[in-house]
Amino acid sequence: MTSPLTTDVLICGAGAAGLTLAIELARRGVAFRLIEKMAEPFRGSRGKGIQPRSQEVFADLGVLDRLVAAGGVYPPQRVYREGGYDEERVDLPAPTPSEPHQRPLLVPQFLTETVLRERLAELGHRPQWGCELKGFEQDAEGVTAHVTGMAGEEAPRVRYLVGTDGGRSFVRHALHIDFAGKTLGVRALVADVVQEGVTADAWHRWNEGTPEQLSLCPLPGTPLFQLQGPVALEGDIDLSAQGLTALLARRTGRQDIVIRSVSWASAFHMNARLAEHYRVGRVFLAGDAAHIHPPTGGQGLNTSVQDAYNLGWKLAAVLAGAPDTLLDTYEEERRPIAAEMLGLSTRLLKAAQEGDRRRGREVHQLDLGYPDSSLSLPSPSRTQGIRAGARAPDAPVLGSAGLPTRLFKLFQGPHWTLLGYETARDSALPPRPHLHIHAVGPRGDIVDAQGHFQRAYGVEPGDWVLVRPDGYVGAVVTQHQFAALNDYLERVGLRAGVFAARAA
Repeated sequence: MTSPLTTDVLICGAGAAGLTLAIELARRGVAFRLIEKMAEPFRGSRGKGIQPRSQEVFADLGVLDRLVAAGGVYPPQRVYREGGYDEERVDLPAPTPSEPHQRPLLVPQFLTETVLRERLAELGHRPQWGCELKGFEQDAEGVTAHVTGMAGEEAPRVRYLVGTDGGRSFVRHALHIDFAGKTLGVRALVADVVQEGVTADAWHRWNEGTPEQLSLCPLPGTPLFQLQGPVALEGDIDLSAQGLTALLARRTGRQDIVIRSVSWASAFHMNARLAEHYRVGRVFLAGDAAHIHPPTGGQGLNTSVQDAYNLGWKLAAVLAGAPDTLLDTYEEERRPIAAEMLGLSTRLLKAAQEGDRRRGREVHQLDLGYPDSSLSLPSPSRTQGIRAGARAPDAPVLGSAGLPTRLFKLFQGPHWTLLGYETARDSALPPRPHLHIHAVGPRGDIVDAQGHFQRAYGVEPGDWVLVRPDGYVGAVVTQHQFAALNDYLERVGLRAGVFAARAA
């Protein structure tokens, strides 16, 4: 006889992925616990870049404004050469109606996680620090976990377990999941330091394209700089203030740069690895537990956050009655994305070793999607415009009483959104829980006054666009394809109810 359930989901690991998943579950009313074996929050700057697609995710979670306030934009690159330096500015495209975030944010990871913890606390939850998962067993009905913490040993019984416990994941090891890939033959130093000698108006770089390269990047919202550079593959590295000051002097030739204190430091071997599976029964992997990247291109934290964003709504839907097969689409959708990001980060690492730091649109993650997913309803007759599986673009529109709003405002929250272009609202599917229905047109509740919606989506009168809770297009159909759309909605757990959908 199994023990009664104590909660629905146990999240093991309170980093960016675990916190994102916890926020997703909390705003859907799912019961969960978030545990972390460390006694206190991580205090390093490690993943400091927040890409445009992640900014869209954080806007949906209600924390983007706080992250903007906590961090800043990337400073110009000041590359020192013999006799002086060159200052390199990155010209990024301006925001567009469909892509309002084009500029990566620079926010040290400890501040990002602080903001996420604050948001989670607003939703009534907190991580449990010093609480470690020691083992687990699963069966057809749930998972029995073995946890030790301040309260001693306990064995909570949960429906699902999610390992967001980092690159050395206990959960992954316990499941005997292969972590294929390679060590990249690069060992790097990263440290958060207080220094004297260079200003905070630039990212300072020396010895570009050589094994002696080194950089100091100011961390907005703090008095700290992140010190980075390759180091010897073997041997101890002196990570004290005195040791790092000596390293800077050797590599820069300058005696005026002095490290006054070190708040966090690490010397690590870069790896590119991908878990063979993201799901085994009722246990899942997300974030660094499922994939680890070299830091080039700022993809690791962003990919991890979006793993959790994808998994969260699916867990909630299945717990609310959707078919369990919906959870299979998590690995189906996210593992190919991680494989692509591993390849990108590795290519960018090789380029950086040669002194090429150019970054293009590919690091922004705006073009990633799920066109081949079983959750993307095929529409063979559609020859142009947005397709199922693509990121749903933003667009400025007019809402109630003719007031300006945006599609992203309509999408914000844990619901699905169905948009009908120039068709009467009463011709849509019957209302159902967790589905917001909008008619876009002169007689609709949303007016596409400047045509931005029509251009971004490539829709024609009578078309309907279904947008998933995570901001991707699930289907684009005509009025004559409502039977297929209805079957799709049933498959993802959106069954017709007896009450109308809430207003956005």
